Amino acid sequence: MAEIHVSAVEQQATLKKVVFSSFLGNFIEWFDYASYSYLATVIAVVFFPGEDKLVSTMSAFAVFALSFLVRPIGALFWGNMGDKKGRKWALSISILLMSGATFLIGCLPGYAVIGVGAPLLLLCLRCLQSFSASGEYAGASTFIAEFAPTEKRGLYVSAVPASTATGLLVGSFFATGMFAIFGAESDFVVNWGWRIPFLLALPLGYITHYIRTHLTDSPVYEEMVSHSEGGTGAKTPVRDVIFKYPRTTLICFGSAMLNAIGFYAVLTFMPNYLEAVLLYDPAKAGTITTIVLVAYIAMIFLSGHISDTFGRKKMLIIAAAGFIIFTVPAYMLLGTLNFAICLAVELFMALLLCINDGTLASYLNEQYPTEVRYTGFAFTFNLANAIFGGSCSAICLWLVDVTGNQLAPGFYFVAIAIIALIAIICSKEHSGTSLTEIHGQN
Repeated sequence: MAEIHVSAVEQQATLKKVVFSSFLGNFIEWFDYASYSYLATVIAVVFFPGEDKLVSTMSAFAVFALSFLVRPIGALFWGNMGDKKGRKWALSISILLMSGATFLIGCLPGYAVIGVGAPLLLLCLRCLQSFSASGEYAGASTFIAEFAPTEKRGLYVSAVPASTATGLLVGSFFATGMFAIFGAESDFVVNWGWRIPFLLALPLGYITHYIRTHLTDSPVYEEMVSHSEGGTGAKTPVRDVIFKYPRTTLICFGSAMLNAIGFYAVLTFMPNYLEAVLLYDPAKAGTITTIVLVAYIAMIFLSGHISDTFGRKKMLIIAAAGFIIFTVPAYMLLGTLNFAICLAVELFMALLLCINDGTLASYLNEQYPTEVRYTGFAFTFNLANAIFGGSCSAICLWLVDVTGNQLAPGFYFVAIAIIALIAIICSKEHSGTSLTEIHGQN
């Protein structure tokens, strides 16, 4: 009995380390993305100076979007290595590359110093950062899911989207505070202030790497390896995801589309929409975002917990239907520029997103068998983000500019939500199923 007790205690301690390292690694990635989004108007001045503020901001978001195009490539690489060599190996190496590239962005000289070389170097480092980060969200979610008890999988895995929101929150705090103290166009902010969040990635990345290298691999993965021929991981995970499980892959991609556009539309584009399109006060827009993110983090764990009993599929259907019904009216209400109304709108949209975001990571893990789980999750999630997530802000601003209709982003959002709803309805429910018993849909 004593040995069982010690084993249980050790297992719980390991699970906590897994959750913490996954939280921290994903936090670094999204703190960087948040900083880039919330400081986009400043980055536009540094790297894309021009008289038209909207065009400069669109250029900054274009770099943001282009860097996302390498995410599916990175997802296939890290997913493939994670399924072949283990979750621990892939996550330990990727965090070093990601944090290093992020740190170097903070060291870049601006357009005034090296001309066109500045935005080109920014794009290259963003691509490297995006490549190395593409396996982080999926890998961290898979790592936790394969350690967590079946009945609490949703709760534990929700730590990953919670870390995403925490990264955005800290980024919002930083940008809002800096703008309030120094002013959005001050010399300090333009020359040095925007660099700080990128420079912090290096020490945080090393801490995460250190923790991960001292962990064992997941018990679900090790069990799969012990029963496999030759005692190794999957031999052709990329090929299997595409050709052996095409239906699962299509469903997961369609389901991830809503999260891809919803996450950026609600948590990063709306503040920029208020500023760049509706000319709302940046400090007030930042305050709204900060309040929304605090509420969002509190709700995300609740969403994961509820999904353990209510079911992932039902939660995702509710979120998709809510976005279809309420997105356009939400953008209409933002046009009032009333602080209380704008806050209420963003809080409600964040609630819908939370129902989706707190559920999706567990849901995607439950669609694929162990031998291709990392690859399948990483590929479908990152492909959706490459096409719809990274381009969300740039496309939405472009739609407003081309159509002259301030509600255009809302209609775009609804169209994606309809496609995602169809994909979710076609999927299977595996909420209470052990990950070792999931075989995917051919």
